[in-house]
Amino acid sequence: MGNRAVITTRKRDLGVYLHWNGGRDSVEAFLEYCRLRGFRAPETDDYGWARLCQVVCNYMGGEGLSVGVWPYTTDEAALSAGDDNGVYVTEGWRVVGRVLPWEGFEEQREYDLEGMLREIDRAQPEEQRLGAYLDAEEVPVGEVRPGDTVFVREVGGSLRPYPVVGLGDEGRVVNGVSVGGVPYVARYWNGGWQENCNNFLREETVRRVRDPWRSA
Repeated sequence: MGNRAVITTRKRDLGVYLHWNGGRDSVEAFLEYCRLRGFRAPETDDYGWARLCQVVCNYMGGEGLSVGVWPYTTDEAALSAGDDNGVYVTEGWRVVGRVLPWEGFEEQREYDLEGMLREIDRAQPEEQRLGAYLDAEEVPVGEVRPGDTVFVREVGGSLRPYPVVGLGDEGRVVNGVSVGGVPYVARYWNGGWQENCNNFLREETVRRVRDPWRSA
């Protein structure tokens, strides 16, 4: 008995076996949690496999038969192991392909993604949890304005909120990077917040702390 599945990549060289929580809603939540933590994906870095297993094992608990790792040989062999939900082919922490266990199979969609992410987060060691980051709204950087508070990833991978204190002066270049109009935070002081390129939000999106007074 179980709710089994196997997770692999397009390369199909390694497989992670889940005895429980093999439905698509759970698997997508595990993958999304790894993406939010900033882990490198398995197809680009072997550490990605380790981090995926770490997150899932923390969630599953100490029972030693819930998660397995082995060389991926064939789709048929993987299907025999994950015969409840089949195989998830992933790339960039997304499901990009499926080997289904039978014709007419319907994906499991019982769990809400946001709720599942919070359950996964609560199962992680306290110092590794995303916490309030999960409550923040993901918005395009172009919508960020001075007075907002946004999360920035630190060198060690943790996420910390910082206040947005301005927009880069028009035509401004810092350390060879054009930052005109780009929001920046009060993170590293170097004679001014605009003097350090690491204060600028250069990603496409950012998580902004929700303002209860902000109009919907």
